[in-house]
Amino acid sequence: MMTSRERVLSSINHKQPDYVPLDLGGTPSSGISAIAYNNLKKELGITHGHTRIFDVVQQVAQPEMEILDKFGVDVIDIGRVFNEKDKDWYDIELADGSIGQYPVWFRPVKQENGDYLVFDKEGTMIAKMPVGATFFDQTYFPYVEDYPDDWSDLDHQMGKVLWSALVHSPWDHAGDKDFYKTLRERTLALRSQTDRALMITCGCNLFEWGTFLRRMDNFLMDTYADPENVEALVEQLMIRHMETLKNVCESVGDIVDILRFGDDLGMDTGMFMSREKYQTLFKPYHTQLNEYVHKHSNMKTFLHSCGSIYPIMGDLIDAGYDVINPVQTTAYQMDPATLKREFGKDITFWGGGCNTRSVLNRSTPDVVYDYTRRMIDIFAPDGGFVFNQEHNIMPDVPAENLLAMYRAVADSRI
Repeated sequence: MMTSRERVLSSINHKQPDYVPLDLGGTPSSGISAIAYNNLKKELGITHGHTRIFDVVQQVAQPEMEILDKFGVDVIDIGRVFNEKDKDWYDIELADGSIGQYPVWFRPVKQENGDYLVFDKEGTMIAKMPVGATFFDQTYFPYVEDYPDDWSDLDHQMGKVLWSALVHSPWDHAGDKDFYKTLRERTLALRSQTDRALMITCGCNLFEWGTFLRRMDNFLMDTYADPENVEALVEQLMIRHMETLKNVCESVGDIVDILRFGDDLGMDTGMFMSREKYQTLFKPYHTQLNEYVHKHSNMKTFLHSCGSIYPIMGDLIDAGYDVINPVQTTAYQMDPATLKREFGKDITFWGGGCNTRSVLNRSTPDVVYDYTRRMIDIFAPDGGFVFNQEHNIMPDVPAENLLAMYRAVADSRI
């Protein structure tokens, strides 16, 4: 019987673990929305505890230890070592009328029509969640008109983007005195308390930061019409990302097991750019990020990239990624059997376990169970698989379907 950490690392190393490793909430893109989490607890008859929304942009809950234990979850996000006290949270009403909690630093302003707006310290509206919605949208794009003449204000402008201004833990404490020292101390304590694999999310997005700053439509055109400015921006981002990686590797690189990067490169119908553009504009920098982590830490590298990324799977492997997530099998060319056959010996699939677009949310529990067992049969042989649904569990997922998915995982472990 392996420990959870051994199970996860064995699978990432493409060795058959004792049974399929499971993730729920190890990253902000492999978790569960607050509404779905409340519904799950209600279905389980759990009336105690709290629904704490650690990623306020996506409205994603931090699963409680009781839930992780119940389903046999094998990985845990070290962000939970911050905001541990009741005083760090306050109650709010979710879109369905149920109760969740926000961290005390997050104070969106409710409008008369029910919308929620977020303003930064300078009074700029940076995010909006329309009435009835379950996600905050970005409303401020610093470089929407054009690139700056110089990059002296880049840090300031990045701080006005919702993904930075409203960042999840542990990074909501990054400005604290002795942050990295505290991060190490608390992560060491967490590691002594659990045998689960430890995950840290670092982002270090490149393509996505271009879309956050310039807006999606502009930046997509820039990759073809203005590649010089794209490269100049990416090089500036790399300066900042490498400093972050240096600090992370020095503080927790020997005690954390997996580091999560993010860069959504695909859509439902294909990639955001040609393979050649990816190879020219982004792959060299992705390679540099991976090389640094592998050289200066014990951590495996994990890339969250949604959509159809089949054309560059070989490039991502060549760039040094150990893990790919969320394995969006509903996208073009993302057939699970093909992915496993062609790339399963070289990269670990962290996801793909259940289609969240039309199966987990719209099918019957029996269909969910059978679908999940089929995906496990495809992805699990010879390791290289950690079970997770495709991206986060959304508010429209019935609790009975969630239980069917986790029952399928449990039965596969017998």
